[in-house]
Amino acid sequence: MFHLIEGLFDGPTLAALTDAAAALPFEDGRKTAGPLARGVKNNAQAAASPERDAVLAKVEVALRAHPVVQSAARPKAFARLAVSRYAGGQAYGLHVDDALMAGARTDLSFTLFLSDPQSYEGGALVVADRVEERGFKLPPGQAILYPSDTLHRVEPVTTGERLAIVGWITSWVRDPAQREILFDLDAAIAAEADRAGDQAQILRLQRSRSNLLRMWAT
Repeated sequence: MFHLIEGLFDGPTLAALTDAAAALPFEDGRKTAGPLARGVKNNAQAAASPERDAVLAKVEVALRAHPVVQSAARPKAFARLAVSRYAGGQAYGLHVDDALMAGARTDLSFTLFLSDPQSYEGGALVVADRVEERGFKLPPGQAILYPSDTLHRVEPVTTGERLAIVGWITSWVRDPAQREILFDLDAAIAAEADRAGDQAQILRLQRSRSNLLRMWAT
């Protein structure tokens, strides 16, 4: 299940975040790649620093507060976040994300785009399922949330620079089918509440959601 995440930051906050990310010192992105991904990964990532951690913390706070992320991901923890940069033909070949990062399970991945898509060529995030490939090259401040077990790649950036923040979420609910049921229940409850629906029905839906979450949370 793919989700478009919009409205994470207002204009001035996004501009300040992008400037701060662009000013960070970068190093070879292969340092954080798993053994198999290392052979297809060619990008730069922000080196560890208090400034990088401040940028990533701001993103994590915004994601945790976003209603779509809350409903679709049920975040228990963020396994890892990173600032990535592609330029000069850099790309990330087809791969699947590590199942565990620093001992945490990766259930969902996200890419938050920071660069204006008109400022660089290539650089689409391409996610493959059993039927087709889907490419994402979003406006600054928008993110795509998708399952971490999918094959995906980043196309070569032939001109300009692609700056983004990527990360991995550990969900309270590890099964994607169960997360989708809870997401649909959230939507049903919200729709009933918006139209001032039957309060008894809303309570039944809320109780079902709570009981399912109680059964499935890990």
